[in-house]
Amino acid sequence: MHAPAQGPIPPDLLLHAYRNGIFPMADSRDDDALFWVEPRRRAIIPLDGFRCARSLRKVLRRGAYTVTCNAAFEDVLRACAAPRDDHEGTWISHRIEASFAALHGQGHAHSIECWRGDELVGGLYGLAVDRAFCGESMFSRADNASKVALAWLVALMRRAGFVLLDCQFMTAHLASLGAVEIPQPRYRALLAEARGAPGQSLPEAYSALLAEAEAAPSSSPGKLIAQSFTQTS
Repeated sequence: MHAPAQGPIPPDLLLHAYRNGIFPMADSRDDDALFWVEPRRRAIIPLDGFRCARSLRKVLRRGAYTVTCNAAFEDVLRACAAPRDDHEGTWISHRIEASFAALHGQGHAHSIECWRGDELVGGLYGLAVDRAFCGESMFSRADNASKVALAWLVALMRRAGFVLLDCQFMTAHLASLGAVEIPQPRYRALLAEARGAPGQSLPEAYSALLAEAEAAPSSSPGKLIAQSFTQTS
């Protein structure tokens, strides 16, 4: 169903939609109209089923990228909306971008960024709803950058007490990282089970991880994350 063209989507309406398994998309970057989507089958990554390959664990351990949380939310959002080699269009319209910027300002939407020096080379963004995180999009301009961002997200969600990572639609890339498809009724049941506040927000879990790594001799956040996946893989 298409919604009429207008300004940013009210944050309360967006949160209500996501709590009911529905999310907005647009036909193009400049399209003010949007439509609400409720897929029959939903992709999720079980937090205990994320596939962190040995090669990715090595990238995490050596700290190939500096990883931040909420340091460049709007830059990540625009990078996710930019044309790509394999797909020129985007469903992230300027209206959706403005709507998520407002959610970020209220503390609901978050980003994970990967940096190489001062250059933003990868990242992802999404919406935290209760103990679920609805991943919206990710991008990569360097080897493994989006995978590193996703590994950090999963690790932070585990630490913070989240229970559901929604990926919306299945792709081969997500499947290689452990994503599975479930029927929409099952997804809505998992959303209901995820009601309630997590123990920490994602930014709080990020700060706690940095503090733990600083207090541990010869350690780093990336090493702690790689170790956590070694223990559960």
